[in-house]
Amino acid sequence: MDHSDQKSEAILDAALPVFVRHGFRKASMADIARAARMSRAALYLSFSSKEELFRAGSARAHARTMRNVEAALAADGDVFSRVESAVAVFQRELVAPFAGSADAAELFDVNMTLARDITLGARARLVALLAQTLSDAEASGALSLQVLKAKPADVAGMIVAAIEGIKDAKDAGQSLDDGTRLFMRLLRAALSRDVPRS
Repeated sequence: MDHSDQKSEAILDAALPVFVRHGFRKASMADIARAARMSRAALYLSFSSKEELFRAGSARAHARTMRNVEAALAADGDVFSRVESAVAVFQRELVAPFAGSADAAELFDVNMTLARDITLGARARLVALLAQTLSDAEASGALSLQVLKAKPADVAGMIVAAIEGIKDAKDAGQSLDDGTRLFMRLLRAALSRDVPRS
């Protein structure tokens, strides 16, 4: 990583807590420059606007998260544990940083405005990775999708939809971790070959 890349990384690291603390609308480039311990002029040499900076942060976060999701799905363990780990990574790295902000709804909306393509691309990749994992597990006899009369891609899509729902349920008092664990218990009960069926 060259000096320019290191500088950009440092700015993005400094910007995230500023956005979490102030929200996007109220956060200023001056706030971000202060957090990054540089002048506004120096900040503008790396990022021409707050929007460009936010989009770059979203791109970095999604790319990093998807690498970690792939690693979680490729790790040792049964399919349900690996899927749960992958979902937890996705939640922890992309949802949790903003979810604790008083301006969480605004930040998620801004992300879908400024980085919609990045966000939807990552979600599509997550669905594809989960579908492949479920397909491989079904082929090896580790689970059965027949009882659901569903294809791996359908179940993967429902998992990702559930992640979105769990994020929204957090506002009603349910934690991301608790909601994810409950959903994974339901998935395991529905798909596991070890569960007695009537």
